[in-house]
Amino acid sequence: MGLQEDFEQYAEKAKTLPESTSNENKLILYGLYKQATVGPVNTARPGMFNMRDRAKWDAWKAVEGKSKEEAMNDYITKVKQLLEEAGPPA
Repeated sequence: MGLQEDFEQYAEKAKTLPESTSNENKLILYGLYKQATVGPVNTARPGMFNMRDRAKWDAWKAVEGKSKEEAMNDYITKVKQLLEEAGPPA
């Protein structure tokens, strides 16, 4: 399987992460996913009253220098790590 297929597979697996997954980890995944699928941030930073979207934008901006391939690899590694920490599904 190629990187794109692996990435898509782990994007599906990420949807099965438990609710207990920290917001910090969710934001890391969000930023890597956006960098891998869209590329560098292409929108203005949301206003200070929109905390959720602002945090998501900041997470995306934080990985701005990564190539699409780097972002995909980091995303896969992070999902694997979070799935291991979560343990087997109940």
